[in-house]
Amino acid sequence: MDHRVSGAPTVSIVVIFFNDGTFLEEAITSAHRQTFGDWELILADDGSTDESTAIARRHAEARPDRVRYVEHEGHVNRGISATRNLGTAHAAGRYIAFLDSDDVWRPNKLTEQLALLEAQPEVGLVFGASTYWWSWSEGGRTDRDMPIGAAQDVVHQPPSLVTVLYPLGAGTSPCPSSCMVRRSEYERIGGFEEHMPGLYDDQGFLAKAYLETPVYVSSRCWDLYRRHPGAVTLSTSRAQYDEVRRYFLAWYEAQLRERGIQDRAIWAALRRAGLPYRHPWLAATHRGLASLLTRARRSADPR
Repeated sequence: MDHRVSGAPTVSIVVIFFNDGTFLEEAITSAHRQTFGDWELILADDGSTDESTAIARRHAEARPDRVRYVEHEGHVNRGISATRNLGTAHAAGRYIAFLDSDDVWRPNKLTEQLALLEAQPEVGLVFGASTYWWSWSEGGRTDRDMPIGAAQDVVHQPPSLVTVLYPLGAGTSPCPSSCMVRRSEYERIGGFEEHMPGLYDDQGFLAKAYLETPVYVSSRCWDLYRRHPGAVTLSTSRAQYDEVRRYFLAWYEAQLRERGIQDRAIWAALRRAGLPYRHPWLAATHRGLASLLTRARRSADPR
């Protein structure tokens, strides 16, 4: 149902895409099916060369009151973080909800997240569990809900999540499609780090958010996180991962020094995270143990 009111929308939905014509239509449909209707949809194109540009333009032309198409100057490809910032720069809503073009939202996503943020004005960011979605493909594995690796249905004050969640903690990191952020906090935090490599595009923003704003972690599952061979997390080699993670850790150390962060637990977590890169033999040992654990899990879990 369309609950659109006059003036600016309450929520701006930012969908970024790059050559994702296979899945984009389904993501857009899931936005239109939200039970909360006071939203605008911004389709941010990262220089696509397939049919996804035409799909997005068609939706914008069909509903110019609700849907907008934006692109980088010259239709260039600038990367995930720059494209999230592009979409958000064109947003008018008080809240920003991110939806990746290969993911799908459940219909109650906006309704429930908005209720949480409006009931707790000190909270700047909310996210929850995600369904790791394999069954979209015939013959795919069984879907699995992956909870966030922190206490659920509570507000976490900064900077507590830094040492609890990935990339410095052991807990699972949220999927971008699960996140809704208060626009004022997004701007205060400084948005996404456009220099951050694609594998860690969301981690730069989240790492800053954990330092800056209270975060509500929910047990609810609002998004289907599509697993497919083209996904960045499934197509990255070990060497690429190590390179990106090393870059992130150096950047985050500089951030902590610049902000004057003296929390001993955070610095200890940062040192632990950097050990494999300062001592290569530790990295090899870690990879061997991780491989053994992965094989053990697969043997125990037929999915």
